[in-house]
Amino acid sequence: IIRDTDFDKVETGTYEVEGRDLYYFIQEYETRPVNDLPEAHRKYIDIHVPLTQAELIACEHISVVGESEAPFDEENDFALYTYSQPTWYLVKPGEFLIVYPEDTHAPLVGKGPQRKLIVKVLM
Repeated sequence: IIRDTDFDKVETGTYEVEGRDLYYFIQEYETRPVNDLPEAHRKYIDIHVPLTQAELIACEHISVVGESEAPFDEENDFALYTYSQPTWYLVKPGEFLIVYPEDTHAPLVGKGPQRKLIVKVLM
């Protein structure tokens, strides 16, 4: 289903493929020069697919960043951290970045408007 979809024509929102075990959402947002609030998930693998322009995404193993400053949000499956020396990936339209629960990640970095597909896969 995902492979045969033209995501440039899909409205923003959340779409279930196999319930909450596999779903995706389309976002539109203004990128920023820096994202210093990396997040991590426990239940889901994220697949980031920029659709409009290249996006920088920082990643660092969760063991390096230490504890979250706030309790883990179980309902929304995320916690926010701070970075020391992350690895940056430039992900272009037509490419994707897979982020596992042991990876913190800070997307949204770029210049200008972005349209993006994010696929969530339950572990």
